[in-house]
Amino acid sequence: MPHIDLDQNIPGIRALFAYRPDTGRPLQELAEALLRGESTLERGERELIAAYVSRLNECNFCCWSHSAFAARQLEGGYDVVDATLADLDTAPVSPKMKALLRIAAKVQQSGLAVTDEDIAAARAEGATDREIHDAVLIAAAFCMYNRYVDGLRAATPTDRAAYDAMADLIVTAGYVR
Repeated sequence: MPHIDLDQNIPGIRALFAYRPDTGRPLQELAEALLRGESTLERGERELIAAYVSRLNECNFCCWSHSAFAARQLEGGYDVVDATLADLDTAPVSPKMKALLRIAAKVQQSGLAVTDEDIAAARAEGATDREIHDAVLIAAAFCMYNRYVDGLRAATPTDRAAYDAMADLIVTAGYVR
C-alpha cells in the first residue's frame, strides 16, 4: 500500500510521475537520455545496468521493469538478463559489460567505492570514458529512482507479463510522453 495517495491503476514510478508531473517530467527526460539517447552502449545494455543496480537495491518494480526492457532489446532476451542478475561472473555478456556492471555495483554501494583499478579494468576491456561515465550515471540515477519508488511504496505488479506489456511501450515510444 502506497504511503501517499497515488493512482492505484498506474504501477510503479509512473504513478509518482503522474502525482508530480513537474518533477516527473525531468526524471523521465533523464531516463530517456541515459537509456535511449545516443551512446556506443546498446539500449539493452544500458537497461541491463538499470536492472542490475535495481536488483542490488532490492527494488522489485525497477528491477523487473528494466529487466523486461533489457530482455526485449538484447540478443538472448531473458536468458541473458536472468543469468546476469543471478551471477555476473558467469553471465553471458561481454567482458566490457561485466566491467561496467562491476563499476555500477560499486556506485550502488558508494561513489567512493569505485577505484582506479575498476576504471582501468573497464578500459582494458575496451570501455570508453563516455561508457564509464554513462554506467556511473545510470547506476547513480537508479539508486535515486529505486529509493523514490520504494520510499513511497508505489504499486509493484508481481506478474512478469505486466512488465512485458510495459516493455512494448518503452521500447517503441520511450520514456517521455
